[in-house]
Amino acid sequence: MTYAETLDYLYSQLPMFQRIGAAGYKPGLQTTEKLAAAMGNPERLVRCVHVAGTNGKGSSSNLLAAVLQAAGYKTGLYTSPHLKEFTERIKVNGQDLTPDYLVQWVARWQPLFAELQPSFFEMCVALAFSYFAEEKVDVAIIEVGLGGRLDSTNIIRPLVSLITNISYDHQNLLGDTLPQIAAEKAGIIKPGVPVIISQTQPEVQAVFEQKAAAEGARLLYADQHYRTELVRMPAPDEDSQQLLFTVDGHPLLDEVTLGLVGDYQRLNLPGVLATLDELRQQGFVLPEEAVREGLRDVRRLTGFRGRWTILGLRPLVVCDTGHNEAGIRFVVQQLARLSQRHLHFVLGVVNDKDVTKMLALLPKSATYYFCQASIPRALPATELAEQAAAAGLRGRVYGPVPEAVAAARAAAAPDEVVFIGGSTFVVAEIENL
Repeated sequence: MTYAETLDYLYSQLPMFQRIGAAGYKPGLQTTEKLAAAMGNPERLVRCVHVAGTNGKGSSSNLLAAVLQAAGYKTGLYTSPHLKEFTERIKVNGQDLTPDYLVQWVARWQPLFAELQPSFFEMCVALAFSYFAEEKVDVAIIEVGLGGRLDSTNIIRPLVSLITNISYDHQNLLGDTLPQIAAEKAGIIKPGVPVIISQTQPEVQAVFEQKAAAEGARLLYADQHYRTELVRMPAPDEDSQQLLFTVDGHPLLDEVTLGLVGDYQRLNLPGVLATLDELRQQGFVLPEEAVREGLRDVRRLTGFRGRWTILGLRPLVVCDTGHNEAGIRFVVQQLARLSQRHLHFVLGVVNDKDVTKMLALLPKSATYYFCQASIPRALPATELAEQAAAAGLRGRVYGPVPEAVAAARAAAAPDEVVFIGGSTFVVAEIENL
């Protein structure tokens, strides 16, 4: 098969949660364990950091990978979903999985797939570990796909586990309360493996503490020790922010440049810094200069994009993949700092989200351009517009994402703002991202 035919096979033969939603979600580790065993358990040959959480796990994973790369370690990075190309999900030192490897790997294991009928995600996890083992990476950062306890990535025994935060998302699969969702995320806590929580959230602390105690895992709330302060508020068109780090009240690093500008990144950093310190305790050499370079140059080092990414200046055009209530809340807070400018909001969502709370957060003064991504899970733009109207939001239906983006750009004056978001899949369809 060619690369294109291989991708077509993967997308059509195997259920894919990102495209079709709950019907493609196959909880449990049995099939992944059988796949890995048939392939010689490549996951046992790779030292890993496991990253879970509702929001921030992608950013935290990329920041950790960038610092490790800057320190000279051959670093694997597994994240999902991809924005533009399937091979983005699996990287070594910032370079995507090679299409040739994917074609050969699928051809080799097709009989096994026919026998075990794995989900798309189970196949992706097996592919990632096969590639990382073959590439002999020094360490791999593994982002959980969905939840944690039953996620396919949970076959690993990592060096350290990081859980970023808990908020409402995928309630139909993970539970309707924050403690229920936290219990699924806490499922990545392994016997004797230290676990770091980026944000202290009183309503779920007991869940983490009980699970860590049961597993004999040392637990650290990173934000109780590591603090990040903004040196100055970045200008709207800046693509970095200047920060000061302290640990237990003492200076750690000053005048650090973070090459990501979302306000929410300051909530991710305590967990990242604590994880780096845990890796140091386990023998990794991570000098200050590597930390500074990794945080400053994360986009260059890992190819990270889509998080408060500035796409144009006149008008200011920004996109962000925030797609649940907590993520949108941060986006709206950041947009509020631009309140003196009229906002043109390109909005699309998926059909298995409760968008009522999300829509209630959005500014009523903005002009909306309702669209839908080219995936089966996308909520039709007409339905989104109807729900938005009920929430007091006004705009027009444009359908395809590129059409909505083009309309917003054309309508915006040079001193106005265009924001594109609501779903990772909307951001993925922005041209020249």
